[in-house]
Amino acid sequence: MVDYAAKVRVLPDKSGVDLSTVKMSLNPFCEIAVEEAIRLKERKIASEVVAVTVGPKSSQEVLRTALAMGADRAIHVQSDLKLDLELQPKAVAETFEKLAKKEGDVDLIILGKQSIDGDNCATGPMLAAFLGWPQCTFAANLAFEVRAIGGERETDTGTEDISFPLPAVVTADLRLNEPRYPTLPNIMKAKKKACRNLYY
Repeated sequence: MVDYAAKVRVLPDKSGVDLSTVKMSLNPFCEIAVEEAIRLKERKIASEVVAVTVGPKSSQEVLRTALAMGADRAIHVQSDLKLDLELQPKAVAETFEKLAKKEGDVDLIILGKQSIDGDNCATGPMLAAFLGWPQCTFAANLAFEVRAIGGERETDTGTEDISFPLPAVVTADLRLNEPRYPTLPNIMKAKKKACRNLYY
């Protein structure tokens, strides 16, 4: 998504904003998802954290932030389609499904519950449906057992206790954790970490 502090310019044909020169930043809910994945690795529950984004060339900044937070590697599916106008949640979910199958040994996919620009909450549930995996949307707390997850999820009337087997898809809500700030040494290390480019 476009960084909240960036000055944006409307395209001459008024079809959207010019994304070619603006700074991109990690969606807050996705930042929580990255933080949760890193915590799982720190607790030796996960063996590797792979950050993935779909978007224009400038989206690499988002992946660098995830790498600086502690992700092991990153995959950038480059697309010139306009986010939330031409590039819809179904296409993103289908892309993530193909990547998960190509990567092979994937047990858990954690996404932000929604984008704050388009406000869609559809990518995670669609991805779970495409993969045929159980899902937990609006996750507020997660507890990991052997090949299963328990915890709670946000609802309109409070929270709901949940339990489901792995592999699974989880979408992160605000109460799941408080994301860390990348330190300067980690920002410098992130520049050396692998970021693979794919084209959509």
